[in-house]
Amino acid sequence: MLKLRKLGILLGVALLTVSVSSCKNGEKKKEEGENKKEVSIFYPNWSEGVAFTYLAKAALESHDYEVTLTNLAPGLIYGELSKDDSKGDVFLDAWLPNTHKDYWADYGDKLVVLGEAFSEGTTGLVVPTYVTINSIEELNANKDKFKGEIIGIGGGAGIHANTVKAIDLYGLDYEQITSSGPAMVASLEKAIRDKEWIVVTGWKPHFKWSQNDLKYLKDPKGVYPKDACTIISRRGFEEDKPEAATFFKNFNLKEGQLAELMTAIKDKGEEAGATEWYEANKVLVDSWMK
Repeated sequence: MLKLRKLGILLGVALLTVSVSSCKNGEKKKEEGENKKEVSIFYPNWSEGVAFTYLAKAALESHDYEVTLTNLAPGLIYGELSKDDSKGDVFLDAWLPNTHKDYWADYGDKLVVLGEAFSEGTTGLVVPTYVTINSIEELNANKDKFKGEIIGIGGGAGIHANTVKAIDLYGLDYEQITSSGPAMVASLEKAIRDKEWIVVTGWKPHFKWSQNDLKYLKDPKGVYPKDACTIISRRGFEEDKPEAATFFKNFNLKEGQLAELMTAIKDKGEEAGATEWYEANKVLVDSWMK
């Protein structure tokens, strides 16, 4: 009887130990899950957006973050990021307050502005410098030289909508050709090689400015505004991941820095180019963590 009683006590102690250990392990796993260093970034297929995103990835991964990248059209980025159960955390290339004002009107009350990746964004109609006109108002008189086409990018981009507006306000007898950022650049570079006249929807920052002699056509009606490449996040991101939020609040590149980064990415690819630029500018980029 005494042996049975001792056995019962021993079993009870063993079970209690297992139970306490399980609780501690469960709490530890929960804490590890809550504190796991993960960041999910949405980005568009625009050269500066790619550059911002892959630089952020290189920097965060060097600080032991697991970074997930998702390439989406801009409208989908705003919509997904505004959801209460969003799978994304941040977007580094929101053209605000003007070019993306319609997206902000639809989703802005469910999003948070963290900072500016680049503070001097401009958009407009762009031609090679050998083209002898200087204003949008001169396009109709030279329609044949431009084949009546403005080479654009994706229909979801703010610059696409502004170009529709420009065609209307200036009474342009032109068609905007919807393509993509890379396709627009390919058309531009082919025309420059052949010394042909071409007009494209363009913006700064973009690597094409450092690799070609280009100019904006003057826009006397003010269709194309100035913007900042704004960093926005889902609601709650700053509270959930304060260190990462601090990094994005401080993230900001000057025009020369961004031109170097975009050129490195164009020459060596997204991962290799961004990592190389990060390593060469590690002191600057790591300071954004503080």
